[in-house]
Amino acid sequence: MKTATVRARGNETKLLVIDERGQLSHRLRADLPSLVRPGDLVVANDAATLPASLQGTHARSGEPVEVRLAGHSSFGFRVRRFTALVFGSGDYRTPTERRPQPPALSEGDELRLGSLRATVAQLHSHPRLVDLRFEQPLEQVWEGLARHGRPIQYAYVLDPLPIWDTWTSIASRPVAFEAPSAGFLLDWAMLRAFRSCGVHFATLTHAAGISSTGDDELDRLLPFDESFLIPAETAALVHRTKQDKGRIIAVGTTVVRALEAAGDDSARVRPGPGLATGRIDAGSSLRIVDALVSGIHEPGTSHYQLLRAFQSDERLEEMTRDADAKDYRLHEFGDAVFIENDRQGRASGRYASSFIVRINAIQRAFDLARASSG
Repeated sequence: MKTATVRARGNETKLLVIDERGQLSHRLRADLPSLVRPGDLVVANDAATLPASLQGTHARSGEPVEVRLAGHSSFGFRVRRFTALVFGSGDYRTPTERRPQPPALSEGDELRLGSLRATVAQLHSHPRLVDLRFEQPLEQVWEGLARHGRPIQYAYVLDPLPIWDTWTSIASRPVAFEAPSAGFLLDWAMLRAFRSCGVHFATLTHAAGISSTGDDELDRLLPFDESFLIPAETAALVHRTKQDKGRIIAVGTTVVRALEAAGDDSARVRPGPGLATGRIDAGSSLRIVDALVSGIHEPGTSHYQLLRAFQSDERLEEMTRDADAKDYRLHEFGDAVFIENDRQGRASGRYASSFIVRINAIQRAFDLARASSG
C-alpha cells in the first residue's frame, strides 16, 4: 500500500468494499451512494480539528518539547485540563517512533508553550503521557491555541498542513485532536445524492483522538477516552431507522465508538454528552452500527482492531492483501473501505477459533502428561 501525501482525490479515491457475506469488490468514492439503501441512516462526525500541537520549552531544564493534546474527559470549551503527549526536540518531520523522550517531568513542572503556560498536573505510567492544566483564563487558553498551535501531523505528509486542510466539509465545533478523516469522503453533492436515494443523514460531534504515540506500549492503550455529543435529533433518527429495519452506517471509527457507547440493547441511543471508553475489537458485539466507512488502516492499530468487530480476521487479511496489491493509500488522506457487519460469519469464526484453542490446549496437556510419565 502507498502512503498518502495529499488529501484524497475526490471521486478518484478508491473504495474497497466488503459486504455482509464477506465478498470483496473494488469501487470508487463516487459509488458510495449506490452502496446505501432507501431507509438507511448515514451518521458522520462533524467535529472540526483543533490546532493541538504546541512547540515550547520545559521551564525547569530549558529543553525543547512538543506537546500534543490528546483528550479531555468533558465536552465543550470550558476545559483547561487535557491529557497530552510530550515529545522531546523535533517536530512532525521525524516519525513519532524516532522522536526522543521528553526531559524528565515531575508534577508541578511548567511548560512554556508560546503565550501559554501549562502545569504538569499528573504523571501516568509512560514518560510521554501526562495531564496538563493551562493556567490562564479560558479565553486566553483558546486564543493561545489558535495563535500558537498547529494541527497534529505525521511524517508521511511532508509539507506543513494548514488547519483548514484538516477540516471536513461538514466541520463545525473544533473539539477533535486529529481529523475525523473518513468525513473527507463527504461533500454536499454526495449528501444530496443520499437524499435522492431515500437515505437519511445525521451528525454527532466526537472529539477524535490521536492515532499514534510513537511507542508500541503506549499505542496499545489507544484509543484514549474520547468525549462526544449526540443531538436528540440524531438519537431519534437512529431509533426510528432501527425500528424500520434500516441500517446505521457510520462514517468513521469515532462514530462507531460514540454510537456504541451511547447505545443499549433495545437499539436506543442516549442523546447528550458522553464518554467513549475502552476498545472495540473482535470480541465486541455491535448493537447499533451495521456498516462502516473508514480509511485504510494498518494491522495492529486501534482503528484496524475496530474493523474486527465487523468482519473476520480472514476477510480483513484478504482486504489488506488486496489493498496492497492495488496500491491503496494509507492514513487520513488516503483511500477508504466500506465494511458491512458480517455478524454470523464473525460469530462462527470466533467459535471455530475458540474450539481450536481448546483442542490445542488439550493436546499440549496430553503431550506433557505422556512425557512426564514416560
